[in-house]
Amino acid sequence: MSSSNRFNRPAWLSWLVALTLLPAPFAAAVEKRVKTRDGKQAQPTVAVDNVCAWPNLTVLPDGTIVATIHNQPSHLKLPADVDCWASEDSGRTWAKRGTPAPRDNRRVARGNVAAGLAPSGDLIVIASGWSDPASRTRGTIMPPIVSRSADGGRTWAIDANAFPEPWPEVARGKISPEGYVVPFGDILEGADGTLRVGFYGGTSGSGFVYRSRDDGKTWGEPVPLNPEVVIHEPALFHLGKGKWLTAARLNGLNLYVSDDDAKTWSHRKQLTGPQQHPGHFARLKGRAVLLTYGNRLEPKGVDVRFSDDEGGTWSEPFRVVDFQGDGGYPS
Repeated sequence: MSSSNRFNRPAWLSWLVALTLLPAPFAAAVEKRVKTRDGKQAQPTVAVDNVCAWPNLTVLPDGTIVATIHNQPSHLKLPADVDCWASEDSGRTWAKRGTPAPRDNRRVARGNVAAGLAPSGDLIVIASGWSDPASRTRGTIMPPIVSRSADGGRTWAIDANAFPEPWPEVARGKISPEGYVVPFGDILEGADGTLRVGFYGGTSGSGFVYRSRDDGKTWGEPVPLNPEVVIHEPALFHLGKGKWLTAARLNGLNLYVSDDDAKTWSHRKQLTGPQQHPGHFARLKGRAVLLTYGNRLEPKGVDVRFSDDEGGTWSEPFRVVDFQGDGGYPS
């Protein structure tokens, strides 16, 4: 694929780089940038005003893009719900559709999410959060709930008992001090037709991959990515035929791979340097794999790299958009 075609991707420019945490003026330009189809520098727009963070984007079968978001302008320090907003015009405009994870009471902050499509076509959201966001410690991590929508995010059925207890041991044989592990990234179907999702173990735990054999109704069989290290925010991607990638946040992004449909994992390489995280993978129309990640080094922005060999090697970074403050969650 020629460079002249490779980076002119208006469809994903309009929606892959979603909301940053804090609106701010643009940072200084960097040398290599992705261009729009007409050769201009990409410019961000406000999709949903006065909300914070971590939008997980899912493309529905009809082409609608659904953003699952934490609905307060705070880093999980205010009582909050998880809402979903939808765009039917490739990310140009957005409208609220529903609330997959309402707060259980007025003090709770729902906000840590994973989302994706079940084999049945239902939209699935797994949401956690904090029990007392206004306190110094934010309380404890809440057990995740599983929410399901058969109408594109307008109405939701919520199950608070879809994950088993007790929760798995995490790094170095310790249980997460918050009691639960936290969902992150995309919910994806494996080669065997069952779903996978990434979790991480609070402040001291390893990353895990959970499996659902019943269309996302119940979850179990956790597999650690690497029980010897602390991993946060594991971004899963199914290459096909039982081959998987995970970009795991650990002093930058580290690439883990699986060739047995996410049953076992091995570390392949360091993908990015410190403060360059978290990540997200997507498949482009030309079959290249796109890695998108937040770069918190000055000048801050969202960067992308490309792989033409299923994650074996990666291009040099290109900048998509700048931000200031905290940001760069391109999920």
